[in-house]
Amino acid sequence: MTVLDDKGVSPLMTHAPTADTPDLSAVRPDVDALLTAFLDRKAHLTPGPELAPLFTVLSRLLVSGKRLRPQLCVAGWHAAGGHGDQSTVLHVAAALELFQAFALIHDDVMDGSDLRRGEPTAHRALAAAYTAGGGRRGRAEAHGQSAAILLGDLTLVWSDDLLHSAGLDDGALRRVLPLVDTMRSELVYGQYLDLRSSDRLSDDVEAALRVVRYKTAKYTVEWPLRLGAVLAGAAPDVLDACSAFAVPLGEAFQLRDDLLGVFGDPAETGKPVGDDIREGKATVLMALAVRAASAADQQLLGTLVGSPDLTGGDLHRVRAVLERTGARQHVEEMISARRGTALAALDQAPFPAAAAAALRAIAQIATVRQA
Repeated sequence: MTVLDDKGVSPLMTHAPTADTPDLSAVRPDVDALLTAFLDRKAHLTPGPELAPLFTVLSRLLVSGKRLRPQLCVAGWHAAGGHGDQSTVLHVAAALELFQAFALIHDDVMDGSDLRRGEPTAHRALAAAYTAGGGRRGRAEAHGQSAAILLGDLTLVWSDDLLHSAGLDDGALRRVLPLVDTMRSELVYGQYLDLRSSDRLSDDVEAALRVVRYKTAKYTVEWPLRLGAVLAGAAPDVLDACSAFAVPLGEAFQLRDDLLGVFGDPAETGKPVGDDIREGKATVLMALAVRAASAADQQLLGTLVGSPDLTGGDLHRVRAVLERTGARQHVEEMISARRGTALAALDQAPFPAAAAAALRAIAQIATVRQA
């Protein structure tokens, strides 16, 4: 386990790849070690034992995850010529992972989701802990939701704590904090667009793509990549190249997620299949289906999409519409096109060759996946 000093900074990381050989496979264990040490430190500073269920739930959530944002943050640092000690960029990357945990906890409360990464969501786990501790079963759901909101808030605060203890000098903080603020604001904007468009069948593909862009593409790929690059003192042309690569890749990542949410294997995705259909999410996949559907299929979608009582048979019927309208295939083509755009941007990017190669590998993993 990596031990933090009294400022919360790790004096030595286990892995320290050089600038010309960025080993992104090392990012996950290093970030995991940082998060474990950080939570251990917080546990020792807690004002009382009552927070134990919150630590348990957060620790379990942080055990899994793709660590895509931390990898992109470190890749951005290498792309801008970062070299030497990676401690600072890894701390920023870990802070991004805590922010992601905050976003997931609140998102699951908003969506009423039962599973995340194959485990009960935070609000479900905290409801179970409440009843296990003697709480009234009739109050469990409300308690779980309220406790999860507080856990999300606490995780957001700790994300700031980890960011500010990353060893950034005043100049680096002045460069980084505006990007973090913009990332957070855009995520809320994307979440609100998603919220207000749910349960409304629409053939507006561009509106659905706008949700994708702000809720996922910029937050998941563009801002982590740019943050790492800014930490390394990136020039404007490097930052522009980061965005040219990141936005289409981020859109492709979310489009793949939309397909997995309907056609994926829950054993692989860690989430129930069909939740987007039950919640009436206005995805690009659904917009394309509505646009091409016959009158009978539009009636079927209008009846079943957004139904909380959706059965397995109902989901099968909706999937059939998504297939015969060509919506599923169209989304596959959109993923391929956006991945191609991102890779073409890399060919023109002023990045070191090894950093560009690492980003090509990320592009493949992010868009050709089963979870």
